Amino acid sequence: MGTKLTLLMDEKLIKTAKRVAISRKTSLSRMVSDYFKSLLSQQKKEFIESPILSEIAGILPSKVDNKKLLADYKRHIERKYI
Repeated sequence: MGTKLTLLMDEKLIKTAKRVAISRKTSLSRMVSDYFKSLLSQQKKEFIESPILSEIAGILPSKVDNKKLLADYKRHIERKYI
């Protein structure tokens, strides 16, 4: 069971976030919770790769920097969901 959390944010931001949550068929609470979970995993230096990334890992030429690819993917996910 969850515990209630009150957040103070800009009204426009809240309205926009609610629209995003509806478009993703999730709740605003779930989005906030997922965001906090992502912050915690970053602190632990853990990065959960997407299934697609895991599937294609190793098929790129050896000249490609895998750490840079993972960092780029992480930035992409953060921009997409933040």
